[in-house]
Amino acid sequence: MVKRYKKDLDVSYTLGMTLTIELLKYKLEYVTRIFIHSKLIKNDAYLYIEEVCKKNKIPLIQNDKVFNILAQKENCFVIGEFNKFKADVNKEKNHIVLVNPSNAGNLGTIIRTMVGFNLKDLVIISPAVDIYDPKCVRASMGALFHLNFQYFENFQDYTKEYDSRYYYPFMLQASRNLNEVEIKEPYSLIFGNEATGLDLKYLDYGQSVIIKHSENIDSLNLPIAVSIGIYEVTKEKFK
Repeated sequence: MVKRYKKDLDVSYTLGMTLTIELLKYKLEYVTRIFIHSKLIKNDAYLYIEEVCKKNKIPLIQNDKVFNILAQKENCFVIGEFNKFKADVNKEKNHIVLVNPSNAGNLGTIIRTMVGFNLKDLVIISPAVDIYDPKCVRASMGALFHLNFQYFENFQDYTKEYDSRYYYPFMLQASRNLNEVEIKEPYSLIFGNEATGLDLKYLDYGQSVIIKHSENIDSLNLPIAVSIGIYEVTKEKFK
């Protein structure tokens, strides 16, 4: 039996062929079932899924009704079901910290950007969107399966567990522009949510920074701000 996704479920889903292949490649041990639609064209990608499922005794089930329950788009013909997994962040690595992110698509896009620039440790401060929401998994394009992530009830709990770090909150009220700040490692780049940004109390943590832009807009959206921050701090590594 398959139920529409809810946060309290023990499983989540990859909606689509490419995502499901990424799941099988990188989180095989968590895969429980693969569903296929009767309209699926059995090409090389399907044959790969079939071979992996057969080799690892993963049920491969044709069931069109599952797609009516789970899939948001008509062009989805493969769904992977997997157990949620624990992957705490690495204390020695650099962190991206998102405070109360509320949009699953935005979170998935940020995860994809992080992994694209070899930043693989994400801290999320609650209340926040569910990282296992299939919309987030889909927006990450499978990058979620390369990520370490950890939720905290509040920022203070995070600083207690991961101290001895350099904190850089991104804020409109900051006094220094991003390109004027020397980012020291291990760093935590901290971003507020889509609607309100960071509370003024974050001015007390480390060195606050601002991404300067024209007066024609009031702010950047969250995925763009995080992308700019990530690019600035990693650009020397990609010369």
